[in-house]
Amino acid sequence: MSIIAQMLGCRYPVIQGAMGVISNPEMVAAVSEAGGFGLLATAFATDPDLVLSQIKATKKLTDKPFGANLHAMNPLTPKFAEVMAEERLPAVTLSGGSPRQIIPILHEHNIKAIVVVPSVDVALKAVNTGADAIVAEGSESGGMQGFNGASTFVLVPAVVDAVDVPVIAAGGIADSRGYRAAFALGAQGVQVGTRFIATKECSAHSNYKKIILETGDTGTRLVNLGRFQVRALNTPLVDRMLAGEPLPEKALSESSLEDCWVKGDLDAGTLPAGQVSGLISSIPSVQEVIEEMVRP
Repeated sequence: MSIIAQMLGCRYPVIQGAMGVISNPEMVAAVSEAGGFGLLATAFATDPDLVLSQIKATKKLTDKPFGANLHAMNPLTPKFAEVMAEERLPAVTLSGGSPRQIIPILHEHNIKAIVVVPSVDVALKAVNTGADAIVAEGSESGGMQGFNGASTFVLVPAVVDAVDVPVIAAGGIADSRGYRAAFALGAQGVQVGTRFIATKECSAHSNYKKIILETGDTGTRLVNLGRFQVRALNTPLVDRMLAGEPLPEKALSESSLEDCWVKGDLDAGTLPAGQVSGLISSIPSVQEVIEEMVRP
């Protein structure tokens, strides 16, 4: 068994990436039920009680282990960490900034801290702050990114060589080929995001899923949002933004993300997705995705 699967208490070392308002309890539970490790998301959450309700809703759907993601840019992250500690989640991923203030809270309650990094330098800093494992996320991945990341095929082996904790590969993984490649690069597991958006259990609107299915290998763009950039599907809104039109007001609020990602209003915001969208052409169940991915 992979050291990551042992650490998380799951059958397969397949972690579902945390994806804002579409990391719904049904999908998270389905990932864990299928042998992976589901993750709730808190990057855009505005209320600890909502995070608690999401955890409890997921627990009603599965008795298998699952976790959550904490985002350093969210000022409520310390409170969210306390909720996760009270609910005894086995592991949490941390992204979007320094985990220095959060890892001690997690370790105090025996929660594994898995830090998402875009470079070797950040990976070394994360390990020095107590990270139990590293997610090396390549620049082809969807969603929030920095400005100096490396691609998965370069980043993963470089991080594996640099740190003494297990490494999880992320970015560009959607099927058994990517899964096997991650292990060939030295990773002990994978984190998968975009592939899980295009599944039956994900609450993403059919408009979102349809664009993923129709997107080719060059169908995503990097959109500069100031403090960070986002890799998103190349929609008409993204075209206008790259031409100089600003992002709609409040486009990164939880309500606008609901409008865009869940209700299908494609002018309400961007649709994050990785370059791996070009390999996705169906909407299977979560279980079918995982079973294909880990097959011998």
